Amino acid sequence: MASESSPLLAYRLLGEEGTALPLNGAGAPGGASARKLSTFLGVVVPTVLSMFSIVVFLRIDATGPSGLRVLPQGYGWNLLYGSLLLGLVGGVCTLGAGLYARASFLTFLLVSGSLASVLISFVAVGPRDIPLTPRPGPNGSSLPPRFGHFTGFNSSTLKDNLAAGYAEDYTTGAMMNFASVFAVLFNGCTGIMAGANMSGELKDPSRAIPLGTIVAVAYTFFVYVLLFFLSSFTCDRTLLQEDYGFFRAISLWPPLVLIGIYATALSASMSSLIGASRILHALARDDLFGVILAPAKVVSRGGNPWAAVLYSWGLVQLVLLAGKLNTLAAVVTVFYLVAYAAVDLSCLSLEWASAPNFRPTFSLFSWHTCLLGVASCLLMMFLISPGAAGGSLLLMGLLAALLTARGGPSSWGYVSQALLFHQVRKYLLRLDVRKDHVKFWRPQLLLLVGNPRGALPLLRLANQLKKGGLYVLGHVTLGDLGELPSHSFTHSHPSFPLPFFFF
Repeated sequence: MASESSPLLAYRLLGEEGTALPLNGAGAPGGASARKLSTFLGVVVPTVLSMFSIVVFLRIDATGPSGLRVLPQGYGWNLLYGSLLLGLVGGVCTLGAGLYARASFLTFLLVSGSLASVLISFVAVGPRDIPLTPRPGPNGSSLPPRFGHFTGFNSSTLKDNLAAGYAEDYTTGAMMNFASVFAVLFNGCTGIMAGANMSGELKDPSRAIPLGTIVAVAYTFFVYVLLFFLSSFTCDRTLLQEDYGFFRAISLWPPLVLIGIYATALSASMSSLIGASRILHALARDDLFGVILAPAKVVSRGGNPWAAVLYSWGLVQLVLLAGKLNTLAAVVTVFYLVAYAAVDLSCLSLEWASAPNFRPTFSLFSWHTCLLGVASCLLMMFLISPGAAGGSLLLMGLLAALLTARGGPSSWGYVSQALLFHQVRKYLLRLDVRKDHVKFWRPQLLLLVGNPRGALPLLRLANQLKKGGLYVLGHVTLGDLGELPSHSFTHSHPSFPLPFFFF
């Protein structure tokens, strides 16, 4: 049975009192360190940096300005670089949320400085021709050098960039379309759950999560729109399509752009890894997958779930074997969309069930927005990759079937039961006595017995006679009502699924 104070239930998103459950450390009761992360460090910074992960997809050339190779390239080398960086990120997350917060703040400063330099460069740098990555010609011959153009602010450049004009991806040779571009771009807009995943580390989760998330999303949206506008106003289409790292070519100090790209990639990785570890730790503590995640329950003396971090690190290391980022983009986007669709579906179910503990305070929330979110996620999943979408939904169905098969009572209840109760109540209220008819009459039975265990034949007979009607079984107990023990009023017989009411 799950614990009421597990990290999965560590805060009340919708509670009127706005108070969090008394958890310490990383959501572990009795941890040595109390929650300490503020709204800015615990929600705004992780969410902003996670949503800035789009810079990961701005390819970094393997050569410097002089054409000298900076680092060895190839599948093995790239796997080595990724593994080393993942080890660094995993080490930071393993040491706890405090170190993670300081590292995130440092990378936030680096990214902000890099972003500021890029924005200033759009205004300060004059028009220039930028050499593009050479492409091999037919039969291995080399093509003449090509150039992209930074024109400065030019209305003609903006007009030429307004149309779609999908072209070939120069890193993979694949023809781009709306779905493939969306799959890559969407990864730069994810991370909206980064703050919620850190709920066990926050001082005031019920206030910090909605406020910090909205601020982070608004800030990120503004920055993206500003960069898109400035890029389309100053860079011709050839430069945008043939050089994904063009920020460096137009920057006043190119190394700062490189630092910002690496810092954003590291911070997005840290945010994803520490958020995933907290979710895994919550699933392990709630015993949802039994022995499979049992080791992820282990925490340090300060309450940090380091074993769950190692679990997450191992899964990411397996993903690194795929090599190409664009190969993973569609799959990652589909899994993100599945997760968001599941969140929307959960909120939709709670809204339709009229659960009394579900009291959203967001003024624009309604079941219409939840349904629109679910439909939008499913639609985009199948547009991006029907195979990956079908596989992810099948995987999610298998997980749901596994959890249902394991069964067992839980302390948080089941939304399916709330939906059933809501439907039963709704249809009972729709019964109209004026429309009763003898053809549909069902007997309503009330059977009072003194000893249910000794009257099983009589109970079975009455159960057969009811024919779908209401069957109420009462256990008669003699004596003074005030002197009877409380369990006498909740007695039920094991031969029947419900204690008193049979339909």
